[in-house]
Amino acid sequence: MNVDQILDQFEATGTQTCFHGRHIEPQIYKDLDGTNWRLKDYVARGGYAALRKILGKEEGAETEPLTQDQVIATVKESVLRGRGGAGFPTGLKWSFMPRQFPGQKYLVCNSDEGEPGTCKDRDILMYNPHIVIEGMIIAAYAMGISVGYNYIHGEIFQVYDRFEEALQEARDAGMLGQNILGSAFSFQLHAAHGFGAYICGEETALLESLEGKKGQPRFKPPFPASFGLYGKPTTINNTETFAAVPWVIRHGGQAYLDIGKPNNGGTKIFSVSGDVELPGNYEVPMGTPFAKLLELAGGVRKGRTLKAVIPGGSSSPVIPAAQMMELTMDYDAIAKAGSMLGSGAVIVMDDSRNMVESLLRLSYFYSHESCGQCTPCREGTGWMWRVVDRIWHGHGRREDLDLLNSVADNIQGRTICALGDAAAMPVRAMIKHFRPEFEALIEQAAQRGAAHA
Repeated sequence: MNVDQILDQFEATGTQTCFHGRHIEPQIYKDLDGTNWRLKDYVARGGYAALRKILGKEEGAETEPLTQDQVIATVKESVLRGRGGAGFPTGLKWSFMPRQFPGQKYLVCNSDEGEPGTCKDRDILMYNPHIVIEGMIIAAYAMGISVGYNYIHGEIFQVYDRFEEALQEARDAGMLGQNILGSAFSFQLHAAHGFGAYICGEETALLESLEGKKGQPRFKPPFPASFGLYGKPTTINNTETFAAVPWVIRHGGQAYLDIGKPNNGGTKIFSVSGDVELPGNYEVPMGTPFAKLLELAGGVRKGRTLKAVIPGGSSSPVIPAAQMMELTMDYDAIAKAGSMLGSGAVIVMDDSRNMVESLLRLSYFYSHESCGQCTPCREGTGWMWRVVDRIWHGHGRREDLDLLNSVADNIQGRTICALGDAAAMPVRAMIKHFRPEFEALIEQAAQRGAAHA
């Protein structure tokens, strides 16, 4: 089987993408079938009605435009939290933009989806691109921004091409460009593609890459809201965050909040992968029990039992099965359990998985993807990978677990960006929850050494 056949099989049946009909109250994936991504299809689903509302250009009537403050207040009321990983309140972030700044300001969408286990943004851009475009236009209006960029992961070039097509449709229809829908508001939106570097998912590394430089994180402060793209005020949000905005504006902030739970409004898309019968993307209300999400994904593979779950992408600490089955899928519940909701990539692991081997794969990834700017991350991620590697291959030492925790402690919180933390936290969590598996391999190595002494 050649590469094209493998990719075709993956897209058609591998994850069933987002067309499985098992979402709960979907807003972003609603009524998608893989073919209805064009502007006319989006408008038929109510698309661009939110944009018309804020501009006072609703169908059949001229209405009073919403003010910038009204738009931001609605987003604040919704408690829409950033869907890229940190969960920072979107409306609050928008309020940081100095709207009276006299020079150029920028809006950036972070579509550099590189977190292992995550594939939600790819499907949004591929099958509902106009919802992201509309969300970005609304954000630009609220903050008085006239130029925006969508930075798309370079290894999904088909998605980049699709988004470019959607942009041209929006321009041709008067939804983008000068005097949108005959209003006084103008906004130019461009697509830009990366080249597959995981680090460019970090917002300041993304900005460096957009400027044509090596994608390495910047020191903060200054923060992008005051010194961002080309040194100008910049607001950056994730793809799914922008995609949620049109629904919020159309239906109101309180209606969005009511769908989720307090401090966790709306729906969230979870990329469920690993040892489940029906892997794929699932859009469900925030606060949905994990047990229900697992049921939607067909449950754990037949004949197996749940062992552990990584709830928010490979950078979030693992949670044992018993604890995970009691949790709801929202930022606060997962944080209270000692992990993170992160990007929403739910990696399910059954009892066939050896956690040492799993950690070996994760450690190698972060060692490979470190940009090398900070010494603790550049050196420490390699050390952790090599120590886990020797444990897995039967050469572990009794002091190795303390060594791993020590190296993780000396990385976490000591780097410019969060990649160091992302590498350290899985190591500490795996050892904390599954220490006997590590100790068993180390003890076997010690016994072999004693036998040969």
